[in-house]
This record gives sequence, C-alpha cells and structure tokens, in this order.
Amino acid sequence: MSKDTGFFKSYAEAITINFREHIENIPQVFKLSVADLKKTYTGAALGWAWAVIKPIVNIFVYWFAIAIGLRQGGDINGFPYILWLICGIVPWFFMSEAITGGTECIRRYSYLVTKMKYPVTTIPTFTNLSKLFVHVLITIVVVLIFWVAGYPPTIYLIQLPLYTVMMFLFFNAWSLFAGLVSAMSKDFANLVKSFNIAVFWLSGILWNIENVANSPVVYGLMMLNPVTFLCYGYRNCFVNHTWFFEQPKRLLYFLCWYLVMAFLSMWAHKKLRKEIPDVLM
Repeated sequence: MSKDTGFFKSYAEAITINFREHIENIPQVFKLSVADLKKTYTGAALGWAWAVIKPIVNIFVYWFAIAIGLRQGGDINGFPYILWLICGIVPWFFMSEAITGGTECIRRYSYLVTKMKYPVTTIPTFTNLSKLFVHVLITIVVVLIFWVAGYPPTIYLIQLPLYTVMMFLFFNAWSLFAGLVSAMSKDFANLVKSFNIAVFWLSGILWNIENVANSPVVYGLMMLNPVTFLCYGYRNCFVNHTWFFEQPKRLLYFLCWYLVMAFLSMWAHKKLRKEIPDVLM
C-alpha cells in the first residue's frame, strides 16, 4: 500500500468513527446539551434571563463606545448603526464562546471520557449545541427588534439558517481540534484566549470592512477571515440584502477554511484519542 493510499484510508477511518459515534449517541448528545445549558445558568438569581441580558449589555457598551465615544456610528446602508452592529455581533457571541469554550470542553467533561468511556468526538457537539439553543433565541429577539424598529423580515432572511449551520459546523470542528490539543497542553487554551481578542477587533464586527476596500491587501485578508464571512453573512440577511451565491469567492474561501479545520480536527482525533483518557486521569 502506498503512503498516499494509507494516508487517505486512515483519515477516512477517522471520519467514519466520528460519524458513527455521533449517530449512535444522538439521544445522549441532546440530553447532555440540555444538561450543559442548565448547568450554565443554574444557581443564578435571574437564571435563563442572563442568556439575553448579557448580550444586550455588551451590545450597549460597544454601541456607546463607538457611536457616542468615538462618534463613528453613522447609518450604514440606510440602517442605524445600532441595528447594523446587532446583527453582526450576535453571531460573534456564539463564535467567541465556541472559540474559548472549545479549548475547555473536553477537560470540563473529562469524567465522561475517563469514567464512562463516552466518545470524545461528541463532547464538543453537545457543548456547542447548548450554545446554539441560546443563539437561536437571541436571533429571534434580533428579528423582533428589527421589526419593531420599522424593518420587517425580508426574503433574504430565509438564508439565515444556512449561515447558522455553517457557523456551527465550522466551530464544532474547531472545538474538537482545540479541545483535544488543550487536553494535552493548557498553554494552548491560554494562547487561544489571547488570540480571541485580536480576532474580535480584526474581523469587522464593530466597523465596516468596506472602509478599507481601497487597500486591496488588507481587504483581501479580511475576506479570508471566516469570522468576517459569518458576521457579514448575517448582515447580508438583515441589512445588506445580498444572497450568499452573489459572493461566490467569499463562500469558497470559507469552505476551504472549513475543510482545513475539519482535517485538523480529524488529525487531532486520530493522533490523540488513545492518549486522552490517560492524560485526563
């Protein structure tokens, strides 16, 4: 057997294991996602209300800093800056928690791996699924906010689930990779937390990337950023009124990033899955 054949066969086996473990544990994944969600808000006086209160407070702070403090919050595409900000920052709330939470998910649920022999590939799935429940709730609130503000839903909103699914799949692959690597080295988790801040400020979440369109290099790098693609995908649904297929290059770049992340997650699983239980003991 050639090296190339062996390489593709080993990764095909890793993908098969991943799919099989998810299919065999679908009921457990949903049960654990609900349990993870309850665990997040249990004990707080306001309980589930924090799922909405926290994002609202963050949005107000960012809006105040940009629009009031820096006086840079003019209308964009005919929409008030606050609405433009909301529909781009809401997906970031999910992505930010997935970026940092992905590094901690396997250690957080280490007992499932060490004591119950639970398949490690599904741990990122149920932790991200619990975050997705909150994200869907907040997104519905965003739709209502736009409606009350005089901007009812348009036909472009039907592509929103597509961007949500792409976001979930991408960061689920990231979480498996990051969770496995972080289980082996806590330094990686600290590195990611520092990097997360840079991603936020460099992804055009608070400012319009069209402002740097006259700089081909900077603008090109922004277009390669998967976080930028997803945030502006949500804005395409709410304010830009643009179909995903009208920007084929951006979609292609994102799909390439997803394939890279999926490959890294399978590589990490293939290399580390046998060592993880011993490391977490």
